[in-house]
Amino acid sequence: MTETLIWTAVVLVAIGLYLSWTAGRLDRLHTRIDAARAALDAQLLRRASVTQELATSGVLDPAASIVLYEAAHAARQAEEENREVAESELSAALRAVFGEPAQVEAVQEIPGGEEAASELAAAVRRVPMARRFHNDAVRAARALRRHRTVRWFRLAGHAPFPLAFEMDDEPPVALAARPVS
Repeated sequence: MTETLIWTAVVLVAIGLYLSWTAGRLDRLHTRIDAARAALDAQLLRRASVTQELATSGVLDPAASIVLYEAAHAARQAEEENREVAESELSAALRAVFGEPAQVEAVQEIPGGEEAASELAAAVRRVPMARRFHNDAVRAARALRRHRTVRWFRLAGHAPFPLAFEMDDEPPVALAARPVS
């Protein structure tokens, strides 16, 4: 009788430790998602800010300036449910304006243009990386949340189901080809 109680206690402790470890892992994944989302938001904001700054600098022709400014402004002001679309439209506007190396060269020729082009190229490159880190964290959390143990014991608590950030983040060819300084 005593031996059975000891083995039952050992099994219950092992199950408890496993559940605790799994809940901790899930919590760490959710924390990682939050940090990755903050980094993604920062990169998206940086890209929009640099784009707006360049659009208002007077370097670009008026039509390109208006297109970039409006797309960047829409991306910065977008509500959360429309953010992916607004950011995709900014990517498309950047590709339309900076699709040709001549436009980037024109920006570089003005005073301070080299720094502006480099800053925009860096911002455009960082967005896909930040989005990839965020979506990888979301994918890992989703995989863990799909396990029966997590669902049965409600180890996720009341945390919302993590959503990936899907957007068009293809950089303009002329900016993507620029060397980083």
